Amino acid sequence: MKERPDLPDSNSPGSIEVIQLTTEPEVPASHIYMEAQIFTLDSKRLVVHRSAHAHGSDQHDPEHRYLLCDLEDDCSLSPLTHETGATGPSVSPDGKHLYYFVNETETNGGRLTLRRVTLDGLERETVFVVDSELPGTDFRPSRIYPLSTISSDGRRIAISGFLGDGTYEEGPYGLMVFDIEEASVELVLHGPTWCNMHPQYCRSTDEEAKRDILVQENHDNRAQADGTSIRLDGNSRALSTPGDDRGGHVSGLGADIHVIRDDGTDFRNMPWGRDGNEFCQGHQCWRGRMQWAITSTSTREPSEAQLIESTPAPHAGHVGINTPGGVRNDLSRDFPGPHFHHFGTDIEGRRIVSDQGMLGEDASIYLAELGAPGEEPLQNPRYLLTPCSSCDKFSHIHPFLSPDGTMAFFNSDESGLLQAYMIRGQ
Repeated sequence: MKERPDLPDSNSPGSIEVIQLTTEPEVPASHIYMEAQIFTLDSKRLVVHRSAHAHGSDQHDPEHRYLLCDLEDDCSLSPLTHETGATGPSVSPDGKHLYYFVNETETNGGRLTLRRVTLDGLERETVFVVDSELPGTDFRPSRIYPLSTISSDGRRIAISGFLGDGTYEEGPYGLMVFDIEEASVELVLHGPTWCNMHPQYCRSTDEEAKRDILVQENHDNRAQADGTSIRLDGNSRALSTPGDDRGGHVSGLGADIHVIRDDGTDFRNMPWGRDGNEFCQGHQCWRGRMQWAITSTSTREPSEAQLIESTPAPHAGHVGINTPGGVRNDLSRDFPGPHFHHFGTDIEGRRIVSDQGMLGEDASIYLAELGAPGEEPLQNPRYLLTPCSSCDKFSHIHPFLSPDGTMAFFNSDESGLLQAYMIRGQ
């Protein structure tokens, strides 16, 4: 770690302290994408990765490692993985294990291995291996998505990937749900429009809500026969190819967001975008443990990037904002000229941190409180700092909060090399 008193400026709260968590002079490092479940719930330890960037890592990079950052031990870093191809990390809700996948897949071949390791790095085991067709299908997964998601009871973990065999374009992508206790896998959703899924389990402990997964659908996307994205529909940024954040060409009405039960039933809508004026940017997350979710949107009129929270509504076609019965609350309505892009909340859904401004070296980080769900706008939004990141496709700021909401985290290449940072005392 390295203290960075030079990063706060004259507009920053005098109480904040900035720590650079990763400091290797020749190896870039980054936080995991801000929606990932990479913190222990006591807010004492989190996972970062080296030889990586803001949107993932290279499947074939032998230098890539997931590292445990112990905030109580002077932010010490210790390796948790050693395998080339490690991807899709999720910390178990009890804080005992890191689950991750080892991606050795190729189009219509190879293998995908689910592993877990204790957070002291001493005990490692293989949970399940996919090296043939997924049960009940003719599909073999490849081009594995770099984000996984784990249920709040720790029983299931989900990840997506490409399912085509390489012989035709516009092949399907799908969502795989692994039952950890039974060591089994089920394909619960698939089709050609699921290339950039961002799957996220609801973190509620309610018996029904904990089975819900938030998913993103990119209508009118185009892909090559090996699953490489040619075009994404909407303003979302591609994560479907690890290491590739090209974003594609915008067309049509854009992406929309849904919720599905992890057995493939109860498909629902989130009432966002798809009306020709409002477009889903491609980042959304649950509001802590609540059954409310928040998305970032881009609007043509007015020209803004807003934060909208909603609850799932019955599926009524891919009509987004026009979903019958859809409930919407514009969290950013009192903020002048909002341009919010990436954000995260605490586990109680009471605080939110977000980047603000057009992505570039002037993009800043704001912290705010969240009021009554579905009713109130952001409360007391306040500036923290400007990370001075170039915000190119590999170095987005991607701020998020610790579960207890007392610490914020971000990426920056202000030093000339991407590194991971922490803000505390805000």
